[in-house]
Amino acid sequence: MITGLILTLPLMAAAGRINVCSSCPVPSITLAIEKAQPGDTIFIESGLYKEGNIVIDKPLVFIGIDFQQIDGDNEYEIFTVKADSVVIMGIQFQNIGTNYIEDRAAINIVKSQYIRIEGNRLINTFFGIYLENSKNCLVKDNYIKGDVQQEISSGNAIHAWYCKNLHIEGNTVINHRDGIYLEFVDSSSIVNNISKDNLRYGLHFMFSDVDKYINNHFESNGAGVAVMFSKYIRMQGNNFVRNWGAASYGLLLKEITDGVIEGNLFSENTIGIYAESASRMNIVGNDFIRNGWALKILGSCVDNRFESNNFISNTFDLITNSAKNPNEYVRNYWSAYSGYDLDHDGIGDIPYRPIKLFSHVVSLVPTSIVLLRSLFIDLINFAETVTPIFTPETLTDDKPLIRKIKR
Repeated sequence: MITGLILTLPLMAAAGRINVCSSCPVPSITLAIEKAQPGDTIFIESGLYKEGNIVIDKPLVFIGIDFQQIDGDNEYEIFTVKADSVVIMGIQFQNIGTNYIEDRAAINIVKSQYIRIEGNRLINTFFGIYLENSKNCLVKDNYIKGDVQQEISSGNAIHAWYCKNLHIEGNTVINHRDGIYLEFVDSSSIVNNISKDNLRYGLHFMFSDVDKYINNHFESNGAGVAVMFSKYIRMQGNNFVRNWGAASYGLLLKEITDGVIEGNLFSENTIGIYAESASRMNIVGNDFIRNGWALKILGSCVDNRFESNNFISNTFDLITNSAKNPNEYVRNYWSAYSGYDLDHDGIGDIPYRPIKLFSHVVSLVPTSIVLLRSLFIDLINFAETVTPIFTPETLTDDKPLIRKIKR
């Protein structure tokens, strides 16, 4: 994908140049597009540009000098791209008004490919960057900040629908409905982005397969990441931090199969991972630190493997609504484990039961959390551990690690 983008650049570099400014022979971006030949570069110089909706219908390069501002006047979409091989760099887009009929965006890519959107600023946008039925596109190093007040009147910072081979890297997305939203998007990667303070999700997958998101940071969103009705998703090296709320979580898995969750940090979330109808998932090498619940795994989840994870100082490590255990927990470190290791092989000599009876009580009666530190709670948890009645008897880590796994 990136190779294809690079191959378009030599042709553009050899093409013509048009400068746009108030005192230039070409004073508007719209006029520059009319005059330009395919492959030309348009340099946007000093000025504030209010030209309504600007349609790009030929391969062009747009470069802003010192982040010159193009303003939607709270009424218009700004760039609508309907051509292949378009580059947009170094421009500030601002003031895209809310609309309940149209999904207006600062930059809207429509049925195009080999589009490069890099190093721009998008301020006070309804939708920031919208990709529709497009492929082989690069969205990199953009700063996108909205002014969301409520979900019904807000759009997403980066929104992709029915796309393939997207690479979304190094963007900062703040204060939208969803930071990054993918629906019917396959064979794409989301890498090194920061998504925070968004009203709903930091990242949201729907019906998207064979994708990966790696080394991203999701902080203080309504919920961190939701992956729904998808398969073959790799989730690696991400931070899910401080996603708090009555129904919040670091990561939601719903109707997902054959994925990998590896090397992530889940810290200070209401729920680290909430899983419903997730199957054949490998959850390995993650750190769950100071969450309310580290894991909430419903009975519809089967054939999942939890291995080599650190569970440290969570209020509750695990809860499920099933009387059986169709998943495997092995060789994890549990800070609440109080067993012994007489043969000094680093593995506890007695299995660990990560589900506490009181976690079930709290899930049914949330206000009972005030009893968390009482001696009575310690006693009923101990009794349930010795003779399980209300918790799954077979849900154990038979090889709990004595020492925390170093990363």
